[in-house]
Amino acid sequence: MNEEMGKKLFMAQKRGETRAVCLGIGMIICSVMMFFLLGVTVLPKYIKSVWTKETKCTLVQATFKERANCIHNSNTKPESILQYPCLEVLVNLNFSEDALMLYHTEESSELNNKCSYIPDCKENYTEIAMHVQEIQGRFNKSASFTCYFDPKGRQKSIILIRKFGPQKMILCFFWPASMFTVGLFVVIIVKISQYFAMLSVQVNKVNT
Repeated sequence: MNEEMGKKLFMAQKRGETRAVCLGIGMIICSVMMFFLLGVTVLPKYIKSVWTKETKCTLVQATFKERANCIHNSNTKPESILQYPCLEVLVNLNFSEDALMLYHTEESSELNNKCSYIPDCKENYTEIAMHVQEIQGRFNKSASFTCYFDPKGRQKSIILIRKFGPQKMILCFFWPASMFTVGLFVVIIVKISQYFAMLSVQVNKVNT
């Protein structure tokens, strides 16, 4: 009876160990896939971002230019070309008197290099205009603010927020790194447990 119970406990333990190893390996595989996706999407943008030096910017002017076009996609309506007010913000750096173009993030100049801020493309132009006017008011109220520039001078423009800075990278890679560590830890713990169990069996055989 005790022998039969021992076999059942042994089989249950083996099944539990197998599931734990599969879980650990699954977590490792998922984390590697996440690392790969981040490596081909986010990491190149971080490497491409040259606005690495933080400084103080002083507002020169924040004015509206002509309207800019944007493409609006909707599930219920066909694709349409809409417009938004183009806000141009010029600033001085604390060590230079040159008026330089300020962009919201690294991607803003790629979307439209004539506009400092690119709002969401919506059908309600009045709503967009009010939002952009609010952004303009914030700039006019701020005599100086933190911004980022390219210390090597490859980009003459300035950005307000680093979308692909070190903090963004740490946040993006934290979860796959944590998943990889936990998965590896689970596999190692199970393998160590199996090793000591096998060692215990061998010692018992020698003693008997």
